[in-house]
Parts: sequence; C-alpha cells; structure tokens
Amino acid sequence: MAHPKHKQSKSRRDKRRSHLSLKTPGVVRCPQCQEPRIPHRVCMNCGTYKGREVVAVKEI
Repeated sequence: MAHPKHKQSKSRRDKRRSHLSLKTPGVVRCPQCQEPRIPHRVCMNCGTYKGREVVAVKEI
C-alpha cells in the first residue's frame, strides 16, 4: 500500500472535495397553481406537467 511522504494540508484536501458540498435545489413556480416545485418534475400539488394532467391528485 502506498504511503505519502509528506502530510497534505487541510486546504489542499478541502480543495479536492469542493464539488462534494450540498447545493440548494432549483425551485420554480408551477404555471397552473403557482406552488413551488422542482424543475422537470410533476407538480405534487395539482399533478400537472407541461400543461397537462399526468397524475390524479386525491382531494383531502
């Protein structure tokens, strides 16, 4: 197994891992009901995607 000759600094280690941080998901408004939703997904509130109903939503 390989053994490093010198200790790698925390700054170098953290630069390598910079793309692993959590990112906030993009949120857009549904054109039908104006509720926030994730882009390219069915609206969980009204069940529409691209202007047509895809999922039947149960009324509570």
